[in-house]
Amino acid sequence: MQYEWILDVLSDLRSFAQGNGLPALAEQLGDTSIVAATEIARQSGERSGGQVPNAGKVAAVRWGTTASDNA
Repeated sequence: MQYEWILDVLSDLRSFAQGNGLPALAEQLGDTSIVAATEIARQSGERSGGQVPNAGKVAAVRWGTTASDNA
């Protein structure tokens, strides 16, 4: 996936924000990750004739939180 690095950077930023008392920023970065993953998946699907490679990455971005993240 050509743009997977963007998701990794957003994830790192979100983790930093969570670990450093910036909950609003962490939440916003989570939302941004969802938008990025959706657009990347859509673009990838257009290039591969409708089949989205690594579609699980989108789910991991959206639902990759643990119970402690939501506390």
